[in-house]
Amino acid sequence: MLISLLRRYLAPYHAALTAVVVLQLFGTIAALYLPSLNADIIDNGVARADTPYILWMGAVMLAVTLVQVVCTIAAVWYGARSSMAFGRDVRASVFHRVGSFSAREMTRFGAPSLITRTTNDVQQVQMLVLLTCTMMVSAPIMCVGGIIMALKQDIGLAWLIVVSVGVLVAAIAVIVSRMVPQFRRMQTRLDTVNRVLREQITGIRVVRAFVREPVERQRFSVANEELTDTAMRVGRLMAIMFPTVMLVLNVSSVAVLWFGGQRIDAGQMQIGSLTAFLSYLMQILMSIMMATFMLVLIPRASVCAERITEVLETDSSVVPSPSPVTSVGMRGTVEVRAATFHYPGAEDPVLRSVSFTATAGRLTAIIGSTGSGKTTLLSLIPRLFDATGGGVLVDGVDVTDLDPELLHARIGLVPQKAYLFTGTIASNLRYGKTNATDEEIWEALRIAQADDFVAALPEGLEAPVSQGGTNFSGGQRQRLAIARAIVRRPEIYLFDDSFSALDLATDARLRAALRPITRESTVLIVAQRVSSIIDADQIIVLDDGVAVGIGRHDDLLESCPTYAEIVESQLPAEAVA
Repeated sequence: MLISLLRRYLAPYHAALTAVVVLQLFGTIAALYLPSLNADIIDNGVARADTPYILWMGAVMLAVTLVQVVCTIAAVWYGARSSMAFGRDVRASVFHRVGSFSAREMTRFGAPSLITRTTNDVQQVQMLVLLTCTMMVSAPIMCVGGIIMALKQDIGLAWLIVVSVGVLVAAIAVIVSRMVPQFRRMQTRLDTVNRVLREQITGIRVVRAFVREPVERQRFSVANEELTDTAMRVGRLMAIMFPTVMLVLNVSSVAVLWFGGQRIDAGQMQIGSLTAFLSYLMQILMSIMMATFMLVLIPRASVCAERITEVLETDSSVVPSPSPVTSVGMRGTVEVRAATFHYPGAEDPVLRSVSFTATAGRLTAIIGSTGSGKTTLLSLIPRLFDATGGGVLVDGVDVTDLDPELLHARIGLVPQKAYLFTGTIASNLRYGKTNATDEEIWEALRIAQADDFVAALPEGLEAPVSQGGTNFSGGQRQRLAIARAIVRRPEIYLFDDSFSALDLATDARLRAALRPITRESTVLIVAQRVSSIIDADQIIVLDDGVAVGIGRHDDLLESCPTYAEIVESQLPAEAVA
């Protein structure tokens, strides 16, 4: 997964990555050349007291060092640009993929996990790319080059390189093999912490209202402790790794000095060569240590890449037609033909062969008990879900064959939970019609019975809206959401229990104001209150996903026991009201 993700998103930057490799190659060669120059100064300059030679070779070393510095800086610059661009592209791809998901995929992954995958997971892979460009590319060059240069200085100490590298690689392999499952567990537990924290922040009012702060603190504490424990295990392994590397490095240095001193005493090696050999051994082990640092990141980045790829390779269950219909009549007729919907893994379908037709100029209401499938039925029209059986037609064309932009442009949806975006009232109301004038916005607010409280705000239309619209009451959010749909003036209005937070007087005024502007449109309303739909041209009664009655109020009172029971249960409450 990691390799395929890197290959896919780094392909546009192959020129910059090639430059990184070339620059790192020259920079590493320069670094490898320095110990040989130092050995030459010791053996041919210091030993012979040849000051001009020392100065000349010192100047050469400065020039080589300058080349190394310039190449390293340029390589890091190209590597940083490539890695940041990689992260940007992957985040954009994940964002666009998530934007295409239907409600089914959103439920499968969950918002906290998707947020973590888009931010933290991408960041981990991006960090791997950055460190690969700055460290990993030079590590194998330095390791191989260091071995060659060390053998050039003295073959008699070659066995020390074999032993040191072998011990170091074996120790690192054992430690890294234990890190992989811990990193996988860490990402999952990070998702859990994000989910718990998001729930508590979003539902803080409910938590306080039911005095559940101690319980929620305990729930967060458990998730936090699990993440901390996993991070501690990873930290302990990392804490073992670097001392192990340093132990091998220092023991190797002592061994080189010990056995190299004996070879110098025997006349088999010069002091400069011993110094150079020791430097090359340090470079070899340091390159392995750099590779070790990368090996620490690779397991976590691999897990993150799997999670990112899972999102990128998940196709939406709502798939656009390969040859979509791009133009239809302007009637706004909605026809539901034996629509059935079954959630994956559920034993029974939510909807069973529901059929009805809603035409322009008529009000169609959907009513039923909680869990009867009202919202699911309404969601089939804008294709938030696709029916698993039967079909839904708009103006005689199946919604699965319509161009999604054309379908959505014809629909004004007011969801059950009114949601406003961070910004201003004007920016929220222009969400469906970007070029709406202030006059159109005020007209929509007047119809939605929201002009009074908006006009009372000091900033008016430019009044700030917090995330989710939490700085407004539930009724105000619902009226603003209704105004947002009205500004669009669509052919089809879908109101999903959108009047539940309004008092009866405001509800009545809003419906009266809606009638003139929806006279030429198709209106479907999901409602809980019978008084809200008593004058509807067509009432659909759902019971356990089945349409048990379709007709007007008076007819259903006589022909539909379920509807009569709903009316009877609400009469006392409405009479009191």
